[in-house]
Amino acid sequence: MENRLKPMDAEQLREYGHKMVDFIADYYKTIENFPVLSQVEPGYLLNLLPDSAPNQPDSFQDVLDDIQSKILPGVTHWQSPNYFAYYPSNSSIAGFLGEMLSAGINIVGFSWITSPAATELEMIVLDWLAKMLKLPQDFHSAGQGGGVIQGTASEAVLVVLLAARDKVLRRVGKGALEKLVVYASDQTHSALQKACQIAGIHLENCRLLKANSSTNYALSPELLSETISQDLAIGLIPFFLCATVGTTSSTAVDPLLALGKIAKSNEMWFHVDAAYAGSACVCPEFRHYIDGVEEADSFNMNAHKWFLTNFDCSALWVKDRSALVQALSTNPEFLKNKASQANLVVDYKDWQIPLGRRFRSLKLWMVLRLYGLENLQSYIRNHIKLAKHFEDLVAQDPRFEVVTPRIFSLVCFCLLPSRNDEHHGNKLNHELLDAVNSTGNVFISHTVLSGKYILRFAVGAPLTEEKHVNAAWKVLQDKATALLGESLA
Repeated sequence: MENRLKPMDAEQLREYGHKMVDFIADYYKTIENFPVLSQVEPGYLLNLLPDSAPNQPDSFQDVLDDIQSKILPGVTHWQSPNYFAYYPSNSSIAGFLGEMLSAGINIVGFSWITSPAATELEMIVLDWLAKMLKLPQDFHSAGQGGGVIQGTASEAVLVVLLAARDKVLRRVGKGALEKLVVYASDQTHSALQKACQIAGIHLENCRLLKANSSTNYALSPELLSETISQDLAIGLIPFFLCATVGTTSSTAVDPLLALGKIAKSNEMWFHVDAAYAGSACVCPEFRHYIDGVEEADSFNMNAHKWFLTNFDCSALWVKDRSALVQALSTNPEFLKNKASQANLVVDYKDWQIPLGRRFRSLKLWMVLRLYGLENLQSYIRNHIKLAKHFEDLVAQDPRFEVVTPRIFSLVCFCLLPSRNDEHHGNKLNHELLDAVNSTGNVFISHTVLSGKYILRFAVGAPLTEEKHVNAAWKVLQDKATALLGESLA
């Protein structure tokens, strides 16, 4: 019984912690040995694990053995250098160490008093990041606004939508809820629609305006103005506009300045979702993609996507923190305290949906300190350079086509069918995606643009090098050759 695992013991933590760090380090060392996309069938784990928890404790080694033999085969390896699907979700040594420390301290920092350092460090690191992005002073904590770490961009858009909803209803009356209208392009992340559902905005009042290749899938200011005019004419109330810098499908960039002016003239809340591409804007040569952010009421980027900060860490800035607080604040007796009652502090519970919150700022602070701005810029630039290299490879093969201009580190491309038939082309590219992913050597994902099935190649994993991009292209070429041969047979 002496060796049983205690709830907390410093020496046991040291012993088991070393073993776990060794296990994780070995995982990274051998990560390329795993199929990138898990090849298991649905329900596979049910047959491998007992149907109830043990009465007596298992050994730590037995648990590690089960992770190796039963859990890892069912993992899709997002940190693999051969992972090119969706958008990246970065891990780093600094991010991991910050997570470890956060788990070790394990505070629940819903208000300043519950851990002053958690609140104040979050304010400071988000001011640091705001300066790196050259965001307007209005977004800094010294004024009426400030930053907060949400779990995801989905939470970020929800809380600002709620703030915008309540702000407009205070002006026009609560009975006007059914008249409120939200605007975005049809390339906007589906999180906006979910936010509308939660906020009680009728889905028929969520205007997802069609974007096409003529604007490289960016939202047209002219179309927006026209639609707003039509809605005003029938007595509806435009109140929220969401623009995107780096859309999920193709990294389209909405024209922030023009859209922001339209929002301002119609007294609408203007939110900018830069979940993926915001990271690139710490590089001076890419900062212009968020020109016009000065018109925005809120701005969001995911440090956990492409900024070496382990999931979850979604940075949201607002110009008017009181709008968030009025929409989301509760003040029960059991949470009252001197600092909060005197309005001397920020209580982040009033800036988010849940009450409890993790000490997320630790990992972002460690990333910024242990890497520094110059290394983070180099990291971003390297991935963009690798994506350009892949784009060049695609352009050199006449069987393929680059579908939209590459802006950051995503390449949208497709295999051209042997005959000019869109249905056949879509089927061919779907088959190519399945053939490539089933090898386990590489993982890519897809989208549909203007009815066309498109393959997406997103560079962004921390371990990816040029040799991995070349190897992925070789797999794509080989599978394409086989498929085109079959279609001609």
